[in-house]
Amino acid sequence: MEPETALGLVQNGATLLLLDVPQFTLIGIDTLMFSVGPVFKGIKMIPPGPHFIYYSSSNRDGSEFSPIVGFFIDTCPSEVIVRKWDQQDEQLVKLSEEEEERYCQSVKSLEFDRQLGPYTLSQYGDWKRLSNYITKTTIERIEPVGGEITVSHESGMVGNTPKTSMEKALDQQLRNSKFSKSADKSQKRGCYYTSIPRVIKHKGIHGQELTSLNLDKTQLLESILMKDYGGSEDLLLGELQFAFIAFLMGQSLEGFLQWKSLVSLLFGCNEAPFHTRSLLFTKFIRVIYYQLKFGFQKDQTGSSNVEKGSSLLLDESWLSADSFLHHLCKDFFSLVQEASVVDGDLLSWTRKLRDLLENTLGWDFQQTSTVDELYCEEDEFAPVVVMLEDPSEQ
Repeated sequence: MEPETALGLVQNGATLLLLDVPQFTLIGIDTLMFSVGPVFKGIKMIPPGPHFIYYSSSNRDGSEFSPIVGFFIDTCPSEVIVRKWDQQDEQLVKLSEEEEERYCQSVKSLEFDRQLGPYTLSQYGDWKRLSNYITKTTIERIEPVGGEITVSHESGMVGNTPKTSMEKALDQQLRNSKFSKSADKSQKRGCYYTSIPRVIKHKGIHGQELTSLNLDKTQLLESILMKDYGGSEDLLLGELQFAFIAFLMGQSLEGFLQWKSLVSLLFGCNEAPFHTRSLLFTKFIRVIYYQLKFGFQKDQTGSSNVEKGSSLLLDESWLSADSFLHHLCKDFFSLVQEASVVDGDLLSWTRKLRDLLENTLGWDFQQTSTVDELYCEEDEFAPVVVMLEDPSEQ
């Protein structure tokens, strides 16, 4: 990189100054996690916008690690964010305004420049695709009191929830961890996620009508969009991305459960994808496509100290044909295949998602009914394609 280009990125990019972090501590920003060296003081040249910072303390030789703690930030150009390591609690803490301002000036004077690692810009494209709907509003709306997201604060939050093998593994990790601390429930709270009911219940509605509402969650989706998101589709997608990042990078069980609830809600709609919310579903399929593509890629990497301390959670329960995700996708793909009219972009992204799952996991989405007789090998989806946004471009 040319010196002038590097200097421009240093001056215009944000800086995360991390003081007194012990060697071997795992530190992550966005899609990259690494083990701290002896002179590490933070990260520079961070592009403006939302980012996820996460870390895991280790024992002295770096062989055992605590549960990950993570928090979101939303950076402005040239902003300096300062955190200091608290040796007793083994966590990053904020400084007083006066002390923080003094360190900010030191950073801007380049006093720490040699001890700051550059943000890995080659990974930024992946991060943007995972976080493009997350805004400052999203973060402020959902983040817990104090901002810290960690599974060690989530014990008891999901005790009555049916558990998949992945959820059980996270629970077991929390119970077995030598670093796990009992959180003060009066001070430590989870994220403020939107409540998504698993079963629709309405007073005065019974029988077939109630069954219909639970089979097609379009009406529930509309209600939640208006009541909880002010009609903003992007705000819902931002929460979907927030929860996935908290789950995948931050190893948050609560994040996984919220991601699962939102995915189940959207995939449970029969009418909305084709009539009222085609654009939302196109964006949703694109979001989940990049989430799964990134997650499966990371799952296939080799082992290292970083991965030993922060096990990636797309485990074998994701790969099973009995997983909730497989069933939801299979039903949705059938819905698209049988629809008479489908938005062209929605159809295109649905095909990409199915190809990803079939090629990466070997999942089979062919139907086992008489509908198969109409199956066309060259074009497995055969509805009428329409472009709802701009018909003149067809």
